[in-house]
Amino acid sequence: MKMTPSASLLMLLLLSLSQAHPLQRKENKEGDGIDTVDITTRILTTNEVANETLLEGDVLIPRTRSAKICLDQSCRWKKSSNGLVMIPFTINSDFTSTDRQVISQAMQAFHSTTCIRFVPHQNEKDYISIENQGGCFSPLGRMGGKQVLSLNRQGCIYQGVAEHELNHALGFVHEHTRSDRDNYVRINWENTDPQQAYNFDKSSTDNLDTPYDYSSIMHYGKTAFSVNGWDTITPIPDSDIQIGQINGLSQWDIFRINKLYSCE
Repeated sequence: MKMTPSASLLMLLLLSLSQAHPLQRKENKEGDGIDTVDITTRILTTNEVANETLLEGDVLIPRTRSAKICLDQSCRWKKSSNGLVMIPFTINSDFTSTDRQVISQAMQAFHSTTCIRFVPHQNEKDYISIENQGGCFSPLGRMGGKQVLSLNRQGCIYQGVAEHELNHALGFVHEHTRSDRDNYVRINWENTDPQQAYNFDKSSTDNLDTPYDYSSIMHYGKTAFSVNGWDTITPIPDSDIQIGQINGLSQWDIFRINKLYSCE
């Protein structure tokens, strides 16, 4: 059912009130508590040994085109006649049953709040292959054919990390690189590793008429790519705002997925 304009406005107001409070989920592999390590540490530390060339720490560089510019919608997954966006996937045999449970829980977070459905691959041409490679990374959006989403067993099997990489596969960039980020955060270039500074380049993004979300699962922490341990990302105007959570999709993450894919 489509929302009326007044209902849509009410939803935006409610979401803005809950913006700083992402959905809370158990994160560690044993499932006995909330993870206290931020998503930047989880992903970037694991990716230090990755063999791939990555943008922004965990985005696989496309070899044929950029998924950030998608004027013809070719980098979006297609909606089925039933109104659901069916995304085929395979999962490598390297993963244990516990690993698979964590990944399944991450997928369920999308199933329960959006029209996205991750379904076992059959004979579809385009699909995601979840593999135990040397890091946590994903292409940006639908690239065509088999596209690898890596969740290294030694550092990436956390529900929040899996949700982060799956959201990249849907086409979403990091929050701190969106086109209007300079209005909301300051990049402290003097604290940034010069060899990693390109990871803070702004992206050409469709922000879907939604506010900047410090609580997004796609936002890195304050010391990402720091060369001296000091903050590289400072929220404006309140530097005490917490960023870089790993507990799951925020309410605005969910809202954007539903808007981008016209979920009803």
